[in-house]
Amino acid sequence: MTAAKGPGGSRYAPAAGTPAVALSVLLADPALGLARIAGPDEDRLIEQVGTTELADPTPYLIGGELLLTAGSLLPRTAEGIDGYVRRVVDAGTLALGLGIEPVYEEVPPDLIAACDRHHLPLLRVPKGIPFVAVTRAAHSAMSEARNRDLRRISDAQSALASAAARPDALEAVLHQLATRLGVWAALLDGNGTELLTAGTRPAAEFAQQLRELAVRTTARQFPDSPGGIPEEAPMPRPPTASAQHQAGIHLTVHTLPGRDPGAPLSLCMAADTQPTPVHRAVTSTVIVLLSLLTNPRLALAGDTRSAGAVVRLLLGDAPAEVAPMLLTADAPEDGAWTVVRGKLTRPARSTARPDRDPVHLAALGTALATPFLNVDGQDLRALLPHSPGARPADLVTTSRLGWKLGFSAPAGTAGLPAADTQAERALGRAVATGVTAVHHHVEGSSVHGIVNRDDAEALARARFAPLDEAPAPGPAVLLSTLRTWLSLYGSWDRTAAALELHRNTVRRRISRIAELLGTDLDDPDVRMELWFALHWLPS
Repeated sequence: MTAAKGPGGSRYAPAAGTPAVALSVLLADPALGLARIAGPDEDRLIEQVGTTELADPTPYLIGGELLLTAGSLLPRTAEGIDGYVRRVVDAGTLALGLGIEPVYEEVPPDLIAACDRHHLPLLRVPKGIPFVAVTRAAHSAMSEARNRDLRRISDAQSALASAAARPDALEAVLHQLATRLGVWAALLDGNGTELLTAGTRPAAEFAQQLRELAVRTTARQFPDSPGGIPEEAPMPRPPTASAQHQAGIHLTVHTLPGRDPGAPLSLCMAADTQPTPVHRAVTSTVIVLLSLLTNPRLALAGDTRSAGAVVRLLLGDAPAEVAPMLLTADAPEDGAWTVVRGKLTRPARSTARPDRDPVHLAALGTALATPFLNVDGQDLRALLPHSPGARPADLVTTSRLGWKLGFSAPAGTAGLPAADTQAERALGRAVATGVTAVHHHVEGSSVHGIVNRDDAEALARARFAPLDEAPAPGPAVLLSTLRTWLSLYGSWDRTAAALELHRNTVRRRISRIAELLGTDLDDPDVRMELWFALHWLPS
């Protein structure tokens, strides 16, 4: 990377990870008594302290110095002093310090003017302060800063390791990255779709710029990706990272290594401070973890308990016997499950189908806080272990991924078929009404909880008996249409959308139901009675 020309004309670019001390730290040290008397009023990171009494020290400078001199061979004319300052600035010197006595009793005005002109901070070193004291203070501060950075890196790596072991590993790792570095972090696919995010979101314009930067970077790295440009001829692999800094916001993109070109991923960050060695070290760790966690073989890998449960099911054990193996350690012995049904209503821009994209599945599983997913094309079925204090589903993320969801009430293993029906009906209402998710009501919170089950079921069977001999499309279809139509408050358009039918078809079915039942479906009391009976009608 070519260093940008600074305000003083220097093209010096500090090496990544080089120990440095802020100039303000040295100026604030009362034992040194240094004073800035010229040059820009800005902080600079000093990487070394050098001393010289040469008329032209530039052959011996490497850049990044605080250059100290007593001025023994400092030119005596204004033009000569100007040339001296210009040369040391071009060599990468970041600050100049002039010692008082034995050569000068005070800093020459021509030197002050030259440093102002060339934007070089000029420090006055008081009488009696040896240059070695300044060097020792700088090295001590550098060592302290280095140790502090190492502690921050070590603490962050420990926290990231713990996060990677959590059930919601992807989300937890991104959260630790955002918290430790004070950034907004996002995991994006090759089209710039946000899969997971953490931290305080930047302004919309910066988020958009970051997405565009990610798409360009991914396209260069993976020419065969959805947004990539085919390579005309073999070329060296382009950089795996990009950066863009403006208006005090620093945007960075890192493509994840080891990815399938058809499903590239990038880690994107927006920060209001420049990246530091700590940022780079922590980011490198996060990239490795995310690469492992999004690997197709690991993204949805279960633990040994889950694998054992699958083996037992395949060998004939009953679901009720196997289910406890899948519950979390803090779940009660008679643990319950929530069934989720989903529909991908906004097609993903990625070329990969959701059920064949391990990253999409991992992001969806993280959002729902469960590894028990079954995605078939655009249809989802999932089981959420129900336990005290369980993390609620992240509906913002599931909506961003394009899913509408329906949730059942918690149910034991024996009640899962009924819960699946509840979730399916809730999903129909979610799709029809356009909401993100619909939850089935809890049994004990309604009038159904005070009704005798046997009597209610008998009443329901008798009420809908006239439909039993209905011709095509048959009683099951008519009951499903009636249930959806009632759940959507008699809306023809929403019912048609939920059932994927023409609204005239819905009208004909409802009219046929009213005729067979011999009732007026425009009467709200009738609708209430039928809705109550449908609840108790055996599936």
